[in-house]
Amino acid sequence: ISETALRRTGEGTRPHVDIAEHLKHVFAPTLEKMARGGVYDQLAGGFHRYSVDERWIVPHFEKMSYDNSELLKNYVHAYQATQNEFFADIARDIIRWMDEVLSDREHGGFYASQDADISLDDDGDYFTWTVDEAKAVLTEEEAQVACLHYDINEIGEMHHYPAKNVLYQRASLEEIASRLKLLPARINELLSSAKQKMYAARLQRPTPYIDKTVYVSWNALCISAYLKAATVLRLDDTKRFALKSLDRILAEAWRPDFGLKHVVAYSDAIAAKRDNHGFLDDYAFTAIACLDAYESTADLSYFRIARQITDQMIERFYDSVSGGFFDAQRTSQSLGVLGAPRKPFQDSPTPAGNPMAVIALLRMHAYTDEAAYRAKAEQTLELLAASAGQYGLFAATYGIAAQYFAAPYSQIVIVGEDETAEQLYTQAVTASLYGRSVLKLKFGQAVSQNLPPLLAATIPQLPSLRERKTVAVLCSDGTCQPPTHSAFELEQLLNAKKPAA
Repeated sequence: ISETALRRTGEGTRPHVDIAEHLKHVFAPTLEKMARGGVYDQLAGGFHRYSVDERWIVPHFEKMSYDNSELLKNYVHAYQATQNEFFADIARDIIRWMDEVLSDREHGGFYASQDADISLDDDGDYFTWTVDEAKAVLTEEEAQVACLHYDINEIGEMHHYPAKNVLYQRASLEEIASRLKLLPARINELLSSAKQKMYAARLQRPTPYIDKTVYVSWNALCISAYLKAATVLRLDDTKRFALKSLDRILAEAWRPDFGLKHVVAYSDAIAAKRDNHGFLDDYAFTAIACLDAYESTADLSYFRIARQITDQMIERFYDSVSGGFFDAQRTSQSLGVLGAPRKPFQDSPTPAGNPMAVIALLRMHAYTDEAAYRAKAEQTLELLAASAGQYGLFAATYGIAAQYFAAPYSQIVIVGEDETAEQLYTQAVTASLYGRSVLKLKFGQAVSQNLPPLLAATIPQLPSLRERKTVAVLCSDGTCQPPTHSAFELEQLLNAKKPAA
C-alpha cells in the first residue's frame, strides 16, 4: 500500500491516488474472499481460527470468540464504508453462530471457543463433507447445485480422509445457472434449501467441545462488536444481549475495592470459585466496552463505570517513570520469569493491551477534557513510535491508536424524538467510523446532570433545545460545530469533517 497509494506525482505533494478509495480495493476483496473461503464456516457462520494452506481453503477448524468479535467489527466497518450488503450478511451470520453456539443466553456472556475436532483421530470431520454425505441429505437437484457451489468432489482437501471436502464457494450462482441452464433465482432457492438441510444434518453429528469459560477481556471484545453491529445494522436483540453480557461482567467481575477479575465463570461448573485479578487487557477492553454501551444507550452509569475502570487501569498498570502500561500487577506471589513485567504493544492474537489502553484514554479525554488522560496516551505511544513500522500488521491496533491521537475524537450528538431524529441518526451512523461516535438523546436526557463533563458544558446550551427542535451537532475538543436540522445538512458537514480513520 505504501508503495502505491502514497506515491506522489511531480505536482507538489498531492497523492497520486485517493488513499481511501485505494484502501477499499485492498480490504473489500480481502474480506470478501475470506468469507467465500474455507476459513469461513459456510453453513453455520463464523470464522475458523486460521488457514493452513496458501489458498485459504483448509482451516484449523477451531473457532475463537476473539477472532469472531474482531472480524465482526471488520465486516460491519466494511459495510459502512461500501454499503455492500454482502458484508452486512456476513456480520449477521457471525452473530447467528455466536448466538447459537458461543453465548450463555440465560445469564449473558460469551464462551471462549469451540474445538476443531472430536478426538485425536479426526481433523475437522464435523465441519467437512464427502459427496455421499451431501447426497444423503439432499435432493438430486440440490446436491448438484451444492456440489458445484461448494466444490464437493470425490477427492477433497483433507489428507487424513481424502474423501472429505472443506466447503468453500468456488462457483458463483450465475456460473452454476449458466452451466445448468436454470434461472439464478432457482439456483439461489436450491442452494438455500441445501444449506439448511446440510446444517441440520451436521447438527446431528457429535459436536466439538465448547469451552464455556467466560473471560472478561474476550467478553468485552464481543460486547463492543455486538454493540457496533447492533447500531449499524439495527439489531435490537443483539444490543440487548450485549448489554446483558456487560451487566453480568460488571455485577460478577467488577468491584471498585477489588478491581476487575479475569474470569467470570469457568467451563467446569464445579471448579472452585476463586478471585483472579484482571490483567491490563481486562481493564482496557472493558473500559472501551462501557464507553460503547454509553454511546449505545445514553445511560450515564456506563460512562461513570468506564471512568472508574480507566482510573484503576492507570493506578494498577501505568509506569509513571517511563510511560506505558504493564500487562499485570506485580505481586509478592509473582514467580521468576513468569512474573517479569511486560508492556505489550504487539497484537497476537488479540489487540495489544497498550494501544487499547491508549484508545480508552483518548476516548475518555474526549468526554472529560482531563489533560492527564491524553498525556499518558501520548507517553505510551511514544514508547513504540520509533520501531512501530517493524511490527507490520502486528502493530495494527497501535496504528489505530495513533490515528485516534492524531485527530480529535468526535461525537455526533442528536437530540430529538421524531422522524427527523431517526433520519439524522441513520446518517450519523453511516459515517461513524474510527474516531467518531454517535449519541442519540431525548430532550429530557439533554441536561447537564445526564452528560459527561464536556458535553454537559455544551449540549444543554443549544437554542434548539429550548424550542424542542430536533438537532444534530458534531462536537470535538470541547467545541461543537453549528447545529444542523436535516440529514442532508449533516451529511455535508460530516463529509467536510473526516474522522480520524
